[in-house]
Amino acid sequence: MADAIQKKLKAELEKYSQVQKDVSKSMSVRQKLETQLTENNIVKEELDLLDSSNTIYKLIGPVLVKQDLDEAKATVTKRLEYINGEIQRYETLLKDMEKRADDHREVLTSLQQELHKAQGRTGGKI
Repeated sequence: MADAIQKKLKAELEKYSQVQKDVSKSMSVRQKLETQLTENNIVKEELDLLDSSNTIYKLIGPVLVKQDLDEAKATVTKRLEYINGEIQRYETLLKDMEKRADDHREVLTSLQQELHKAQGRTGGKI
């Protein structure tokens, strides 16, 4: 009986560890997105200070290419929308992963209690 519980406990522990790794990776990606959001907000603020008489260049590979101000603003705005959407997606994903981690934690706790009871029963009979 105790061996079966130990196997279940080990399998559940592996699942829990995998969820923890996934949470860690997702948090890392979310932090990168936050950095990109900050950088793009700074670019947007800088572009808002410019008028049509200013020349804007876009780096494409090793070459600077002239770009229209409205086009640059539209590109940055679209990028900000995309980043915000990704942040929301990762927030939802993280909440789901945290719920799964809590579920695994509860199962682990109950399995540990079962194991202690089973070991207590077999320990008294030996």
